[in-house]
Amino acid sequence: HNHFCNKVFVNRSLAMEKIKCFGFDMDYTLAVYKSPEYESLGFDLTVERLVSIGYPQELLGFVYDPTFPTRGLVFDTMYGNLLKVDAYGNILVCVHGFNFLRGPDTRELYPNKFIQRDDTERFYILNTLFNLPETYLLACLVDFFSNCDRYSSCEKGFKDGDLFMSFKSMFQDVRDAVDWVHFKGTLKKKTVENLEKYVVKDAKLPLLLSRMNEVAKVFLATNSDYKYTDKIMTYLFDFPHGPKHGTSHRPWQSYFDLILVDARKPLFFGEGTVLRQVDTTTGRLKIGTYTGPLQHGIVYSGGSSDIVCDLLGAKGKDIVYIGDHIFGDILKSKKRQGWRTFLVIPELAQELHVWTDKSCKCCHISVKSAIGLHLDSSSNERPDISAIQRRVKVDTLNHTLAFRTFQLYLILLDVKRLNFYLSFLFCFMNSICDTPSRNVFPVNKLVMVAYKSCKCNSMVINSPPRVLSIDNINRLLE
Repeated sequence: HNHFCNKVFVNRSLAMEKIKCFGFDMDYTLAVYKSPEYESLGFDLTVERLVSIGYPQELLGFVYDPTFPTRGLVFDTMYGNLLKVDAYGNILVCVHGFNFLRGPDTRELYPNKFIQRDDTERFYILNTLFNLPETYLLACLVDFFSNCDRYSSCEKGFKDGDLFMSFKSMFQDVRDAVDWVHFKGTLKKKTVENLEKYVVKDAKLPLLLSRMNEVAKVFLATNSDYKYTDKIMTYLFDFPHGPKHGTSHRPWQSYFDLILVDARKPLFFGEGTVLRQVDTTTGRLKIGTYTGPLQHGIVYSGGSSDIVCDLLGAKGKDIVYIGDHIFGDILKSKKRQGWRTFLVIPELAQELHVWTDKSCKCCHISVKSAIGLHLDSSSNERPDISAIQRRVKVDTLNHTLAFRTFQLYLILLDVKRLNFYLSFLFCFMNSICDTPSRNVFPVNKLVMVAYKSCKCNSMVINSPPRVLSIDNINRLLE
């Protein structure tokens, strides 16, 4: 599992030979910020900003805790709660400050345990890695004002004598403070003053971009300004050699066919802004709109995804864009322009670490779920599964039984995994592939055929793991 962070996971097939352009975001994509050092810096600066506009001095004692916040939480500006919701808006976890509410308490505020995520006036999705310090700060503030004797808690805020502060006002103050720190404060200045402390430097980055540039065009589209981008990228490519040892050093600009700063995503994927040229000597923008052809080495500011396609001579589906922002980089580029997308998820490394270390427990939980599916659904009585539970505990101690249980689990439940393993074999079999416009995953059909044949069931479930040839599969389907 130590190598999971270096792997690419695919949830949809993609013909890479058809890709003409690779696009990159910079922050948290090419430039990976060290955690929790970078988040702690942003947290401390935001707290200082809040105190400077009148918030209590006690806030300066807050210390960032990287174990609490996670990306993708929703803040309810009406009740001051942090919510973890699923893809449909169902509430999974509700936290007020650092108090995790139980089911009945959650239902008092949300009777249906459901929210309308489209209600952006009330619910704010903290969906970027830049939001992690903000997420923890919101929890700190709610906890502080809820437990401080000077303030009395209300359903939608807190009071200090005749003064009332709503959670919505508090949230807006935090948002304004975060924006101030990023755009007017000293966050970027402190970052570039100590790049080794805050930015990860990877010697394989020049080689990666060089290899990509051999088969396709490569471009950079970042929301950061040119001066900051130049300092970060210069640091990332500051090696005595080029892409490979023995080759001469190259400036970072030489790795890109197009460089675009001040992109203002997600607006960039819609109407965009005026495309201007950057004077790389002064960092200032040149007067007028740029209307010429693509020129290597020129840095552009603003623009839109349509302009990028025109400059690169590519269509939407010719482009793979790689970024960390679920909404600004991935969702908008895919829905508005049809770009192929590649999401950077650093949190996945920890999730996979837990999954692999606890794989046996996860297997047993899944097997229990599978057994439950086959219980008598027509009965109104609660089934007694104590015998099954005892059997599973015995299986845990027996490596052979545990392995076979895991085998059965893979065959019957992990259909997606089998899809990827077998799809390339069945793409040559006309009897299975009856949808020519798209590669068909065969497992659903194979499972139906397999269940019709006791012989096939016996072979698939009881046989040891092996690579299936076309002849093997044909015999299975006979």
